[in-house]
Amino acid sequence: MGVLRAHVSLAWVVIGSSALAGCWALAAHWVESLRHRALWWFTIAAQLTIVAQAVLGTIMISSQGREVDDFHTFYGFTSIVAVGIIYSYRQQVYEWRYLLYGFGGLFLMGMGIRTMTLGV
Repeated sequence: MGVLRAHVSLAWVVIGSSALAGCWALAAHWVESLRHRALWWFTIAAQLTIVAQAVLGTIMISSQGREVDDFHTFYGFTSIVAVGIIYSYRQQVYEWRYLLYGFGGLFLMGMGIRTMTLGV
């Protein structure tokens, strides 16, 4: 039960941190004073919570033999792929990077919400 509780709790962290990172990056696009190095460290931490969430889910499935909806795992791993895609475009759209990470963060938040609605 401990892994399940951690998985559910971390889901809220993923959603909240992705939303905050996305909103911060969007605001930083227009407000130069919000462009801090801390934004990038926070964004990295928010995206790492997605990886941690997938690891917890994998542990829960493999060690406890839990059955989960196929779309739940699909959205979870698609979120990891989305992080990679966002990261890979950062140099190509350098002048738009705050918008990329802003909308990317909000997209990841939405993926987290959608994944939670499918249940564990």
